[in-house]
Amino acid sequence: MNKKIILFSIDGMRSDALKACGNPFVKELEKKCAYTYSAKSMNPSITLPCHFSMTHSVTPQRHGILTNTYIPQVRPVKGLFELIAENRGVNAFFYGWEPLRDIALPGALKFATYVNAYMQESGDTVLTNECIKLVREHKPDFVFLYQVETDEKGGHDNGFMSKPYLERISIAIDNVKRVMDEFSDEYSFILMADHGGHDRVHGTDMPEDMIIPIFFYGDDFIPGEINKSLSLLDIAPTIVKVLGILPDDHWEGSPVF
Repeated sequence: MNKKIILFSIDGMRSDALKACGNPFVKELEKKCAYTYSAKSMNPSITLPCHFSMTHSVTPQRHGILTNTYIPQVRPVKGLFELIAENRGVNAFFYGWEPLRDIALPGALKFATYVNAYMQESGDTVLTNECIKLVREHKPDFVFLYQVETDEKGGHDNGFMSKPYLERISIAIDNVKRVMDEFSDEYSFILMADHGGHDRVHGTDMPEDMIIPIFFYGDDFIPGEINKSLSLLDIAPTIVKVLGILPDDHWEGSPVF
């Protein structure tokens, strides 16, 4: 691998919510990162289909996963984890929602840590602690840290844009800051959401569900607001370009740089 990269996925984080959460690190991210507050999720704007599109660079209609229940792909597209592993890269995956395990095929992950976010008050913070410890020791090439409490304990339990939802986003950003502060000399970073939400739900093509923020940090990215249109499909191609490997021929997105 040419470089190393960490991907942060914060479940259900709306662009306007990130701006409104009050965490001062957001302004610092705007200064240091290439970013957009107008990227597009996928339709249906649901967690598992969106993460499949994020890591396989095809639409839900192409990979065939349209709900939060995994089904094997009828016409398989190689995913990000598999492509990195085939190129002798080391993957690490940290997640707090158990169905997300299926975005990586067996054998593609060197390290995988699951923390049940429903069983404790601060599962995302516990998971971030585990991520920091492992990255310190093993320095994997690609790290995927997923935080779920913004969506479940914030949006679904209390309503998207409610005070508890915004507080959960701020906690998630604090976790991102801890990782970036420790590893910014060694890693590039992508911070993003899979989808947004409205009322206590998501899954529609409403702007509240579909518009998401994405931030890119590292030597390959020029700080400032990105003017071109981006979507979840562009994430995997961007990551493999940072790592110095070729994308899969079936991928539909394009690298950001």
